[in-house]
Amino acid sequence: MSDALLPTAFAELENHAKVWCLATETERWNARISSSMADMRAFYDAFFPRLEEAIDYCDKFDLDDLPDDALNLLHLIYSLIMVAMAVEIMHQPAPTDAADAVMTRTGWPVP
Repeated sequence: MSDALLPTAFAELENHAKVWCLATETERWNARISSSMADMRAFYDAFFPRLEEAIDYCDKFDLDDLPDDALNLLHLIYSLIMVAMAVEIMHQPAPTDAADAVMTRTGWPVP
């Protein structure tokens, strides 16, 4: 039995998936805040060039009936969005001038 989280076409991203396949925005935020810029940059550099391909892959399925590997890929896309803000704009994990910024949601869209 395979331990793969992602579709085989995205197998080279499995190491990042083990860290960044997170189901909630709060989990993704906490991972970003606790990650180093080097780790986020490595994830960003590996996945960003494949972003459109990943979106196209997920778009093949009904959003309410995604296979597990496609759902994990979607969660990876969501994490890339969270990481991109730190990599492209802030150049640090936490926002500046935000005191002790936290993100706590009591509900969110699924998936």
